[in-house]
Amino acid sequence: MDRFTVHRGVAAPLLRINIDTDAIIPSREMKRVSKTGLCDGLFAGWRYTEVGGRTPNPAFVLNQPAYAGASILLAGVNFGCGSSREHAVWALKEYGFRAVVAPSFGAIFYNNCIRNGLLPVELPEDAVQALADASERGAALRVDLETCVVEAEGGPLFRFAIQPALREMLLEGLDPVALTLKLQPQIEAFQATDRQARPWVYLPARPA
Repeated sequence: MDRFTVHRGVAAPLLRINIDTDAIIPSREMKRVSKTGLCDGLFAGWRYTEVGGRTPNPAFVLNQPAYAGASILLAGVNFGCGSSREHAVWALKEYGFRAVVAPSFGAIFYNNCIRNGLLPVELPEDAVQALADASERGAALRVDLETCVVEAEGGPLFRFAIQPALREMLLEGLDPVALTLKLQPQIEAFQATDRQARPWVYLPARPA
């Protein structure tokens, strides 16, 4: 998993509320189970002029020249609600997004972001709007997970909170299994002690 420490990039404002995972990537666009080949389907219902087509809709934010190469998404309340499809995160990540800033997220989507190296940042609505206003003026944003700050060039600056374990996973690029394995010496010490205290719990070792 990619580490996330500090990222600077263009932020695209998509401040609609309740953007669900079917809007992020419609089911018709999920033609594979791998993490690749999904970015063309990202926001397909809004990004293209016809269903199933690939003619860009010039009114959609990601098709506007000012937001070419956007790597930070600014969104509205309850972003990523709906189904648990992890493809929504995969599509955002493959497109090039490193962070999504919104007032709130669907719970499953939020956890899927963490497990795929995409940083979900929760900020109040007025803070997200202020960042969107700065982006519309041409300011890039800096998202700093080390200090938990989001800042637009020339201001404003906002602090955000994230659970320490989730922050550690992103900073070190660890999935849940790798994070657990950091405790392997303690796990092995516990098992050795417990094996002495409760030998009947453990299966006998197989002969070599």
